[in-house]
This record gives sequence, C-alpha cells and structure tokens, in this order.
Amino acid sequence: MASKFFLLALLAMSASCALASDPGQLQDFCVADRTSQVFVNGFACKDPKTAVAEDFFFSGLHMAGNTSNKQGSAVTAVNVAQIAGLNTLGISLVRVDYAPNGQNPPHIHPRATEILTVLEGSLYVGFVTSNPENKLFAKILNKGDVFVFPQGLIHFQFNLGTNKAVAIAALSSKNPGVITVANAVLGSKPSISDDILAKAFQVDKNIVDNIQAQF
Repeated sequence: MASKFFLLALLAMSASCALASDPGQLQDFCVADRTSQVFVNGFACKDPKTAVAEDFFFSGLHMAGNTSNKQGSAVTAVNVAQIAGLNTLGISLVRVDYAPNGQNPPHIHPRATEILTVLEGSLYVGFVTSNPENKLFAKILNKGDVFVFPQGLIHFQFNLGTNKAVAIAALSSKNPGVITVANAVLGSKPSISDDILAKAFQVDKNIVDNIQAQF
C-alpha cells in the first residue's frame, strides 16, 4: 500500500513539473499558424515544410522605445506575437526603456519568470512575495547587473538616475502575459465597486473615485 501511495505522489509531482511552464514541442519547432481557426493552448503549427528564416527573426531591439508617457517607460516585446517560431519554445524577450525617474510600474507576469539585465543606467528593482509575508526583495542595479523576478509575483523597476536607462529581460514563456496592478485594480472595465476598493485600501471612497478617474 505504501508503495502505491509513493507512486501516486511521484506521478503528481511529475505532472506538476510538466505543467509548470509552456507545453514542450514534440518536433524541432512549431511555427505558429496565426490564420488557423483551431483553438488550442497557444497556437496551432503550420506545416514545417513551409517555414522560412523570417519565422524565427525580429529586428528592432536596437531602437529606443517612446518614454513620453505618464510612467516614463516603454516596453518593446519580442514574443510569439512577433516571432512565430517561438511557439512552444517557452521563451521570449523584452527591451525596456526608462526616462529619468521613469518606471515600469508594479506588475505581474502570470505565466513566466523574468531575468533582467541592465544595459545602461541604474535601476531600483524589486518584487514582493505572496501573502501573508508580503516581503519586499529589492536592490539597486547598475550596468551589467542581473536580477530575477519569480513567476506570478508583483515586481517593478524604477530609474534612479538623471539619464535614461535601458534593460533587456528574458521570460520563461512564449506569451508571458502582463497584469499592471494599478490598471487592473483601479482601471478595470467595468470598474470594481468603490465600496470594495475603499475597504480593501482602508481609505475614503472619494479617494478611490479620484484615483479611478485617472484611468
């Protein structure tokens, strides 16, 4: 009986590991067929005989993003939406540009761990663990420094310098997704009730209304 329980536990652990990242490919590659009407977890594959080099290519990360916005940052994503050949490969990339005092605001990648490298400037970065501890892990990064943001945890980057900053990050999913905390909580459509948010943040409803109006 004990051996059966051990076997079941082993199978459960194996299944958990198998489901912890993007589905693995069963062939050399699976170039996304964005015209397919088949609905699957990801994208259907196009015939590999029709694949071309452009399916695995993207150009543009040498160009700075436009940081003239309220957050003072710009994210240039390179995922399966830009490179069809990333389908099933479980990896993607972003370039992030930061104006002085610009930030990539607190956000979550529901499907990926992120590893970020600073190419230019200095960044104050961090992530917060899940309840109940909600512990902040934060550090100042300079050119060449690397920091990891675990999957599903709220994290951020802020440009401490008086000059622009640039970072490159790799993510462990072809389509990591992003949930910006402020936009999701305060800018949802339709809006979350101000009664709920006022109680959650322990503030007056008028304050919630004023903040929601910004979104």
